[in-house]
Amino acid sequence: MHRLRRGLASLSVLAVTALAVLSVTPARADYIRDFEYWLGDYNFYQAWDVTQGDGVLVSVIDSGIGYAPDINAAVVGGADFSGVGSPDGRTPVGESPDHGTLVASVLAGRGTGGNNGVLGTAPAAQLLSASVAFGVETSIPSDEQIANAIIWSVDQGAKVINMSLTRNSLEWPTSWDKAFLYAFEHDVVIVAAAGNRGAGTTEVGAPATIPGVLTVAGLDVNGEASYDASSQGITIGVSAPSEALVGVAPGGAYMKWSGSSGATPIVAGLVALVRASHPELDANNVINRIISTATPVGEVPSPIYGYGKINAYAAVTADVPTVKKNPLGSLEEWIKLYRRGSNTTTPEPWDTSTATPLPLPFDSGNIAGLPTLYQLTTVGVPLLFFAGFGTIVVIGYIVVTRRLRPVVPRDNSHHETDETP
Repeated sequence: MHRLRRGLASLSVLAVTALAVLSVTPARADYIRDFEYWLGDYNFYQAWDVTQGDGVLVSVIDSGIGYAPDINAAVVGGADFSGVGSPDGRTPVGESPDHGTLVASVLAGRGTGGNNGVLGTAPAAQLLSASVAFGVETSIPSDEQIANAIIWSVDQGAKVINMSLTRNSLEWPTSWDKAFLYAFEHDVVIVAAAGNRGAGTTEVGAPATIPGVLTVAGLDVNGEASYDASSQGITIGVSAPSEALVGVAPGGAYMKWSGSSGATPIVAGLVALVRASHPELDANNVINRIISTATPVGEVPSPIYGYGKINAYAAVTADVPTVKKNPLGSLEEWIKLYRRGSNTTTPEPWDTSTATPLPLPFDSGNIAGLPTLYQLTTVGVPLLFFAGFGTIVVIGYIVVTRRLRPVVPRDNSHHETDETP
């Protein structure tokens, strides 16, 4: 609990080695599914042999989950807390209205039939859509929207809450004390985004700074810490992919995006898998299982990777000793230590629901915006050949022309001077 007051000091604890798992090749999918590299690289396909998150209810507190074929069957309820959305929480709101649907598809997308479309990391989990609005005029303060959405989610029976958003401040209002305590007392795991350095969030902000919250940092496609699509901080729990992500927008369009906002639902889906495979575990032990089976990077926990990179198969199958307390801290103890006798004022208001840049339309499978192998072999190579051949012809023509040019007698008259001998 004291670590929030000490800033970004380096910490060192015992590293935990993840279990080795067998490599399994998934069934052939369409090109959209092919881009979901995290499903194979972080062992979700193997974990699905154990569970796909059946029966676990996850609340997505975001801009609202819009209607899209890949995600409709997963949404079982919703509500609006912004005052500008629809009562069922399914109308996208705020300055980034697509955001909540993208997040939901990464968490519990079910595809569009067969091997087509986006699969979430917990494709059998059920979702609640709690719509909140940021960046637009509303009559309800952002902090109040969040607090109300958390309490409602708990009352609906959610066992996991996904918060792909940041307050952009280390502190949080006292109204959140009550809401987050309410969730923890009802055995709910809250998963929050670390934020994105590329969008100006250099260190994690609330809710990622709240003790007991499972904070997620971002990785690039090579499994290294993402510079732009992640922030650092001593409250980070684990890290997961945050770059070259593909998700579904309202209406069903596929979009590419980056940010710890996308890494968060990947981990929230993993929490659902653990809750489904180990229903006997409380929230503290669910979190402990995920951080204990993560693949460590250097000394752990670190302000960049936390306890390491997630390992989905290990998280649902490993033999992990139980704990009595949340390894990521106690909000109740923090409140007793830091709120006592303090006259806490409300910190800065929110300036965005997420540091994640707006996603771009999906471009026919070329997710990185670079030439595809097909383009290089069918267009690029021939162009290079003809360009090179053309250059040789031009050079040859110039050389031959110069050699065949007639010699003209040189006129030196202009070199004469008017000097007197």
